[in-house]
Amino acid sequence: MHYVTVPGYTGSGPDHWQTHLENTYAGFSRVVQDDWATVDRDRWVARLDETVRSIDGEVFLIGHSCGSVTIAQWAATHGDSRVVGALLVAPADVEAADTLPAISPQAPLPAVALPLKTHLVVSDNDPFLSLERALALAETWGSTVETVPGGGHLATRDGYGPWSHAATLIERHTGHALVPTQGRTSLV
Repeated sequence: MHYVTVPGYTGSGPDHWQTHLENTYAGFSRVVQDDWATVDRDRWVARLDETVRSIDGEVFLIGHSCGSVTIAQWAATHGDSRVVGALLVAPADVEAADTLPAISPQAPLPAVALPLKTHLVVSDNDPFLSLERALALAETWGSTVETVPGGGHLATRDGYGPWSHAATLIERHTGHALVPTQGRTSLV
């Protein structure tokens, strides 16, 4: 099993939970966009597609914010049977009237059931996705969903650097135990 993190707008810095996963466990790689500050729907989806196609074997995707949106858009338009599922954390509502102008070019969000198993992790106080909208997306996409009370955008500034629950969710949804990289024992 190979695990691919898909960061969102501005990328995931050195203290972000996606980076901690990559540095703690074996079998992880990251989708790298040409420009993290310019969200370009078609380019971001194409880069994810290139990344998935470059990997042999089963793949599990782990997105955050606009990266979660990229995964949903890719799944709705491309897909690959080797992708066994995805963890979509705090997808940004790129269609909201008050969304950041920098991420609005990523609209529209898919309005169809996604052809792979997805699990949304959302917060009840995310400034980029209301809980009502999150639950509606989960229903539309056919995703399971869990709500983190007071989690904000589930980003570094919200206290989500090392986040052991992400590893737990990945293991639960893939049925595979994550293997620590040499010299590391666990994600704290």
